[in-house]
Amino acid sequence: MKLEGKVVLVTGGGTGMGRAMSQRFAREGAGVVVNYARSQRQATEVVDAITKEGGRAIAIQADLTSDQEARRLISETIAHYGRLDVLVNNAGWTRSVPHQDLEGLTDEILEQTLAVNVKAPLYCIRAAAPYLRANGAGAVINITSGAAYTASGSSLIYAAAKAALSSLTKSLARVLAPEVRVNAIAPGFVDTGFVNWSPATLARLRQPGRLGRAITAEDIADAAIFLACDAGATTGQTILVDQGNVALGPHP
Repeated sequence: MKLEGKVVLVTGGGTGMGRAMSQRFAREGAGVVVNYARSQRQATEVVDAITKEGGRAIAIQADLTSDQEARRLISETIAHYGRLDVLVNNAGWTRSVPHQDLEGLTDEILEQTLAVNVKAPLYCIRAAAPYLRANGAGAVINITSGAAYTASGSSLIYAAAKAALSSLTKSLARVLAPEVRVNAIAPGFVDTGFVNWSPATLARLRQPGRLGRAITAEDIADAAIFLACDAGATTGQTILVDQGNVALGPHP
């Protein structure tokens, strides 16, 4: 197993892509921290599923839009496991607002989108950095979005927030080298119920992509394992898991 004896923290680890990554890291031997803000039942289900397979996992609640809460999450991780090797900043938030509806971007939506998608990952990385550095081979994986490259997606501010996280990925890769590698994954559409899409938009997004199938949460977990375990000379990079949409243009 690639992560035997290592510890991985997945924010937003109880649902969707976070769930798939948490379970995949555990199958590779890692002790996993499943962070959640409100999805306690789902996070507990992930922990139960991991432990039934013989893995190690705990759930820790924390609202990562608070620097104090992010620091508590890291402290509780260290108190339980004694180390931290991989931090996955997966927690996200958005609301579908048509891009032409500028007035629909209320202050609440603007502030929550930036707080969860930009400030929270920075808070977590800042709190985790000393522990990731201590092991000499730490890794951070930020979950951005193809929207960061296409300026499309659920809202203008979501695309901008994910672009900001992509920029932070590069900046922090410089700051934390050589002890910590910082990379990102930019998924295309993954059908996890994350966005409150309209039925018509959801039906369009569910059409098979260029590779003739949907992108799954397990595809994102595969990319995360690669960045955590097999990409020892890779930092400051983003893997686009989007069936080529950014590189080749949208599939007809």
